[in-house]
Amino acid sequence: MSGGHVTVKVSREVVSTVRYLRQRAGFPISESLRILGLPRASYFRWTASDGKTSRPQSVVPRGHCLLPEEREAIVTYKREHPEIGYRRLAYMMLDEGVVAVPPSSVYRVLKQAGLSSRWTGGDQKTHKQGFEQPKRVHEQWHSDIAYLNILGTNYFFISVLDGYSRYIVHHEVRLDMTTTDVEIVLERALDKLPQGAARPRLITDNGSQYISAQFKAYLRERDVSHSRSRPNHPQSNGKVERFHKSLKGECVRVTAMAGLEEARRLIARYVEEYNTRRLHSALNYLTPADYLQGDAHVQSRLQERKSALADAAHRRRAYWKSNDPFRGLDTDPDQVAPSNLVANFRQQKVSF
Repeated sequence: MSGGHVTVKVSREVVSTVRYLRQRAGFPISESLRILGLPRASYFRWTASDGKTSRPQSVVPRGHCLLPEEREAIVTYKREHPEIGYRRLAYMMLDEGVVAVPPSSVYRVLKQAGLSSRWTGGDQKTHKQGFEQPKRVHEQWHSDIAYLNILGTNYFFISVLDGYSRYIVHHEVRLDMTTTDVEIVLERALDKLPQGAARPRLITDNGSQYISAQFKAYLRERDVSHSRSRPNHPQSNGKVERFHKSLKGECVRVTAMAGLEEARRLIARYVEEYNTRRLHSALNYLTPADYLQGDAHVQSRLQERKSALADAAHRRRAYWKSNDPFRGLDTDPDQVAPSNLVANFRQQKVSF
C-alpha cells in the first residue's frame, strides 16, 4: 500500500479485515500483510489500539506564536532602522504600538528573514562596580571631557550626567577645556536642579581640571562633595564615558558638520534624543527622561509594557484558535466492519 495518507477509518478496516481472514479462513496474517504491502510494525502498532490512534484534539498555539502581520511588521521596522539591535528594536516597537513581542521573538524573526541583528547582550563577566550605585535622581553626577575633531579642529565636549537616570543634565561644546570651562558647565547644571533638592556628589576622573586647587575651592563654595575615580579603574566614571562613546559613534562620526555652530546644533539635537527618545539598555530599555521622573513613573511604564505584551499574547491565542485547521475534524470514527479491502488493495494508493 503506497501513495496518500491512511485515515483512522481505513487503518481500522485493515485490522478488522486481517483478523476476519485469520479467524474465519485461517489465512496467515503474514500473507495478508505481504499482499497488502503493509509493514508488520505498522500492523501490530495498529492492533494495539484497534487501528491508528486518533488525532488528538488540536492544541491551540501559545501566545508566542506570532501572527503573520506581526512578522511582517518586525521585518519592515528593522529595515527602517537597520543600525539598531534586536533588543532595543523590540522595546521601540512596543512603545510605539507597532507590535508587542519580546526580544527573543524579534531575534528569531530577524534571523529567519536573514536580516542583520547586532548582539546587544554585552559581556557577561563580572566587573568591579566602582562606587555604590545611586538610589535616587540627582544623588550622583558624573562629569568628563571628550575631544571632538571637526574638520581638523579639536573642540571639547564637557557634560554632566546624572548617575541614576543617565540623563545629561547639561552639556556644552567649548573651545577650551580649562578649569573655568568645567566650572561654567557645572554651574549651569546646578542651576537646573529642582528647587530644594540636595546637592549631588560629583564623580570625575583625575584630569588636571578636576584636581586643581581652583576647582576644589569652587566645589567648597557650592557645597558639592567630590569623588575621583581610582587610577586605572575607568568603571568608576564609566557611565559618562559610555555616553561619550555613543555620542561619537551615533552622531559625531556619522554626521557631516560644517563648523562649530552646526556641531553644537546637531549635538544638542542628539542629546535631546538621547535623553527623551533613545531607549537605554541599562534602564530596562526606557529613556533617561523616564527615570528622571522617579521610580513610580518607571514602574508604571514597565507595567504598561507588561500589559501590552499580555494583551498581544491573548490576541494571538484567539487568532490561532479561530484559524485552527483541525477544528471540526472528526477524530473519533465509528468501528468499521470487514469489507472487500483485500480484494481491492491493488487499486488503492495509500501509505503508512
